[in-house]
Amino acid sequence: MTELKNDRFLKALLREPVDRTPIWMMRQAGRYLPEYRASRATAGSFMDLCMNADFACEVTMQPLERYPLDAAILFSDILTIPDAMDLGLYFETGEGPKFKKVVRTEADVEALPVVNTARDLSYVTKAVSTIRRELNGRVPLIGFSGSPWTLATYMVEGGSSKDFRHVKAMMYGQPEVMHQMLHKLALSVIDYLNGQIKAGAQAVQIFDTWGGVLSHSAYQEFSLKYMQQIVDGLIREHEGRRVPVILFTKGAGQWLESMANTGCDALGIDWTTDIGGARSRVGDKVALQGNMDPSVLYAKPERIREEVGNILASYGKGTGQIFNLGHGIHQFADPEHAKAFIEAVVELSPQYHK
Repeated sequence: MTELKNDRFLKALLREPVDRTPIWMMRQAGRYLPEYRASRATAGSFMDLCMNADFACEVTMQPLERYPLDAAILFSDILTIPDAMDLGLYFETGEGPKFKKVVRTEADVEALPVVNTARDLSYVTKAVSTIRRELNGRVPLIGFSGSPWTLATYMVEGGSSKDFRHVKAMMYGQPEVMHQMLHKLALSVIDYLNGQIKAGAQAVQIFDTWGGVLSHSAYQEFSLKYMQQIVDGLIREHEGRRVPVILFTKGAGQWLESMANTGCDALGIDWTTDIGGARSRVGDKVALQGNMDPSVLYAKPERIREEVGNILASYGKGTGQIFNLGHGIHQFADPEHAKAFIEAVVELSPQYHK
């Protein structure tokens, strides 16, 4: 086992003292980087990037070569699980992900298999082990999955949606069918994330991109319940260290206390929630990750630096903060502005840890 040279990310997740606030970015390996676009062109397609361990490793490492980041995140996609359920994932330029088959009926749900990662998604675990070996202890590696609710939205809608008409119709009209589907997805996610942990992921994040479109009661019943099931089923210690679990629901500011009660180690928050207010609400129960608006990166470097300072000041002194954007970096962000953002965190945060 290679010794970890930089573990401030893992320490902050467990609210242990650090010398400065650690930072990584959601979608840090992606279309905003010219080297990523070159790799994707060579690979042939997005899924070819994901399914080739060497390409996945190459693009995972790219942002680490540019920036002083404190974590790497597996390069993959949240929709690998539905794809392994034989729904036929494909991507159309400018339109996002789509599925050849949709899940709309009770028979469709009954036909869904529970994913066996070793059999169905071995290309992902191979990528994890390849990346971990290439990192050689440089920084920790984050594994991830989509949440059951978020995966279900794509599977029922057949792709992205603005009104979530079909999935909400199933949720309200056939709740027992929706619960059957979400349970299968939760079992699949547990197996998937545990497979990533066994392959070398040192922390995991559950992306609940669409939980924020639900009502208060529906969120508890159809999203958080299944993330709780996943947290309860995960390997929490591996290679002699705790494996922290981060829950991120976009638009979930009103549910932070409920999320913190799941037993996760950290909550990701988006830019609509004040991080200082979030800290006062969840106390020392969990670490907090976030939460600068990705659109700030369109501003000049001095304005980016100002916003970083505001967020650090809002959180205040002490550990338990991981700096990040409130969602993924936009594809049109200037890489030099991302550099200004990251360097501002590195320069401004040590004063909060003395």
